[in-house]
Amino acid sequence: MWNPQLKSLAIGLSAAAALLISACDNSKQSVIEEVASDIKGDPKAATDDSATDKTATENTADAQSEVTTDAVPVSYDVSRWSNEAVSPITLNDLDDIKATLGKVVTTDDNSLDYASNIATKYRFMNDDAPYLDLIDSDKYLEVGWYFANPSDSDKEKEISKSHAKHAYTLARKLMGEDGGRTVADILGGQVIKNKVIGGQKIELAKCEFYSCMMVLNKSAG
Repeated sequence: MWNPQLKSLAIGLSAAAALLISACDNSKQSVIEEVASDIKGDPKAATDDSATDKTATENTADAQSEVTTDAVPVSYDVSRWSNEAVSPITLNDLDDIKATLGKVVTTDDNSLDYASNIATKYRFMNDDAPYLDLIDSDKYLEVGWYFANPSDSDKEKEISKSHAKHAYTLARKLMGEDGGRTVADILGGQVIKNKVIGGQKIELAKCEFYSCMMVLNKSAG
């Protein structure tokens, strides 16, 4: 493997040769001694460089080990969520729907829904945090949230699980226990399209690429 110390040695030897050829007779000895001293170098400096390289290698190995250790899939405790009592609501109960998801942080009245219709977006997280959004239009009601990756931080995973629990609870309120199972299914990788569940038509529900979404068709409910 190419080593920077070998490069320094080669440069030093070249310089020594040039100096030896051009030096006067009365200064040959001093030049030779000076160049030899430069080539030999400081043993302590060489030892320090070796220690630095070793430390850098160990730190890299530790970092790689940490990434490997932390890359654990997110586990959703759906069975425990299902034990919590809920009260049924409808797609028209917008205030109850928002309350189920949490506290609205910002509202955007110029957003778009699943089919690019004008809609209102309610955000339940700050912009710099993993998102939880509700998009409401005349035709659709959409819930979207951040779907954590195995390599995400513990904090991001916990927020993702909290968002999933809120969506699970909302689905149970809107579609009964079948709604809760639907959220559990998409968290497990299933994709649901154009299916009536618990009296509501799910236009699309899925979790992939850091994002979960559940779109309900109001007109078909």
